[in-house]
Amino acid sequence: MIKRSKRYKKSLEVLGENKPKALADAVKALQTMPKAGFDETVELSFKLNVDPKQSTQMVRGTVRLPNGSGKKVRVIVFTENAQVALDAGADKAGLADLIKEIEGGWMDFDVAVATTSAMKEVRKLARVLGPRGLMPNPKSGTVTDDVAAAVAEVKAGRVEYKMDKTSNLVVVVGKRSFAEDKLLENARAALASVIHARPEAIKGKFINSITISSTMSPGLKVSLSEAAE
Repeated sequence: MIKRSKRYKKSLEVLGENKPKALADAVKALQTMPKAGFDETVELSFKLNVDPKQSTQMVRGTVRLPNGSGKKVRVIVFTENAQVALDAGADKAGLADLIKEIEGGWMDFDVAVATTSAMKEVRKLARVLGPRGLMPNPKSGTVTDDVAAAVAEVKAGRVEYKMDKTSNLVVVVGKRSFAEDKLLENARAALASVIHARPEAIKGKFINSITISSTMSPGLKVSLSEAAE
């Protein structure tokens, strides 16, 4: 049996019956709950009506959060012209040397970007980066020859998401320290992005449930009417 903290129990009291709410009301309720001693991450979670075993039903994408994610994102770039990437704000850049570091166990970054020509060498890292969701991918905009634009977008608050093997999908939408209207704007952008990422193979219901929560809070149910297409 999981032992709940006093703060979590107090949050449940504030939450009450936890009936599905409009997204704006769910964000408002979340921000009235007791806060932890650190700036909690806020996430929008989805249970999708898809078959994760079917490649045609995979759900992944990126969303540019209007107000940023609130997280300092560490970006590396695989490129033969490291200086361009560093000038654009990358935390580290290179090719053979960077690949060697990662093969040696260094993983101190959040997003990896690669130029098209560099991908030939970067593919050897697929078994290392793939399971961690860090492999550069054209669909997520992390394989590009416009390195400066890619780095700037990631640093400004672009968030990548991908469905897991149980058809669950989580999108970071900000921090508890965000103003309510900023958090709501981010959450709406994330919701719109997930709806847009609906696979063509899905003909019926796409989203089974939506919840919003912070790192230490219960999940607040969001009305599915918010996901009406």
